[in-house]
Amino acid sequence: MRILNLFGVMIFPLLVGLLLFAASLTPSLIPREWPAQGALGGLVMALGYLIGRLAMGLWWAMGLPALAGRLRRVLLTLLGIPVLILVGYCLARANDWQNSIRSRMGMDLLDSSHTVRMVLLALGVFAVLFVAGFLIRIAFNYLRRRLHGFMPARTADIAGFLLTGILLFIATRDGVLDRAIANLDESVTIAQELFDTAPPAPKIAGIAGGAGSLIDWDAMGNPGRDYVTSGPDAAAIAQFTGREAQRPIRVYAGLAQAGTPQERADVALAELRRLGGFDRKVLIVAMPTGTGWLDPGAMDTVEYMHGGDVATIAVQYSYLQSPLALMLETRSGLDQAVALIKTVHGYWKTLPKSSRPRLYIHGLSLGAWSSMYGTGLFPLLDDPINGALWAGPPFPSARWKSVYTEKEPGSPYVRPTIGDGRIVRFASHTDDAGGPEGWGDVRLVYLQYSSDPIVFYEPASFFRAPEWMREPAAADVSPHMKFVPVVTQFQLAVDMALANTAPSGHGHAYYGPDYVRPWVAVTDPENWTEADSARLAAHCDGGFKAGCGQ
Repeated sequence: MRILNLFGVMIFPLLVGLLLFAASLTPSLIPREWPAQGALGGLVMALGYLIGRLAMGLWWAMGLPALAGRLRRVLLTLLGIPVLILVGYCLARANDWQNSIRSRMGMDLLDSSHTVRMVLLALGVFAVLFVAGFLIRIAFNYLRRRLHGFMPARTADIAGFLLTGILLFIATRDGVLDRAIANLDESVTIAQELFDTAPPAPKIAGIAGGAGSLIDWDAMGNPGRDYVTSGPDAAAIAQFTGREAQRPIRVYAGLAQAGTPQERADVALAELRRLGGFDRKVLIVAMPTGTGWLDPGAMDTVEYMHGGDVATIAVQYSYLQSPLALMLETRSGLDQAVALIKTVHGYWKTLPKSSRPRLYIHGLSLGAWSSMYGTGLFPLLDDPINGALWAGPPFPSARWKSVYTEKEPGSPYVRPTIGDGRIVRFASHTDDAGGPEGWGDVRLVYLQYSSDPIVFYEPASFFRAPEWMREPAAADVSPHMKFVPVVTQFQLAVDMALANTAPSGHGHAYYGPDYVRPWVAVTDPENWTEADSARLAAHCDGGFKAGCGQ
């Protein structure tokens, strides 16, 4: 205890920190290796210490009596012993808790949680944050002492606190954070291989960016170039179906194609018309993820089941990973989705209903959020699209949240029932969307995994258990996951950062086979059977980014 006092560590706040550290060892949605667990543990331990300090400060500010001497030591001992026992218990169970998730996701079980290394890392993170807090406190004390000469003590304390907060905000937002974002933006732009570093354009006619194209190949970026030049061709589709097939049409405009969302939408539409996209049976407006990536598992499957008689149009809106694009470029995806969907739908509805293609909307992750936003209510009422398949919709999605207001009582939160299922249905890794029968005029399907924190993160979990945690655990969620105020919030935040590290079919790792039956339910391909779905799912079982191959 004397050593702790030497470094200015207070015992009661430290016990609160240890309590939160122990709780952080419990499982959440995504398995954590020891480095992630150590960082999480150190963070919540520091946060617990801060909560303890604030509680003590409030106690003193209220003028309540402070314990001292023998009575204080006895009370801290009575509090400390059960806390230390709890920490030991949680450390002993940590490996089993993590394996309870891994076993449900079909992962290899861990022999050890590397307790010593994890604890040392947690202590290191706590120490860094403790020193940072100590320096902030020094700055606060300096400011309030300087202000004491100009105003009353209480006013000076409040003003010093506000000035310290403002200085921290400026230092992080206009200093470290801006520099980090600038470096990140530069690195991802280089990774896109734009203009001078772009590979040679294809000479094949009929490919966006190729010979005679209205799309600038150099401005398309790596995700777009990979998309338009990959996927199944007519021969691969014909070999799979045993029938004649067409080469699917894929149109993609890069972020560097033009300066505004509307200009990019206009050139993409013009290219779609040039390639004959409106002569196909199925037309899909697809919004990519933050980097511009389109999941081949989603696109290849629908092209196979319709014999290649499919055209897809997509426009890039960011270079950043989806979580960063969501935080730093929130409007970019929404504005691009509105422009693209409105532009395509506006032209599509001028065509004769008897000969125009069926129109569908698709998006994964941030692409789902933006495309849901871009699918406005009034166009749906005026001349509705035929349907949509949205995968992994992020938790802020207003359209997704509004659907949940119609959830049937008693249906699971992770896969709810909406009315009689004629307009909206949900699918998961273990449940399809119920097939192509029983629908109304518009078919909307949400594909979401019960262990996906991008979907089921809840900001209010800082103080309240999310609804899905108050229900029996889903098939790939640990039954040992429990709600703990404060801690659950940060566990889910770490889960979001690790969401794509989960095995295919779990977390945020959506992949080919799980798209097959939802696409069948939405698009109702001709002469398609359940045996065809099973065969296509097996054919496309290549993992998260592998798609269906050639």
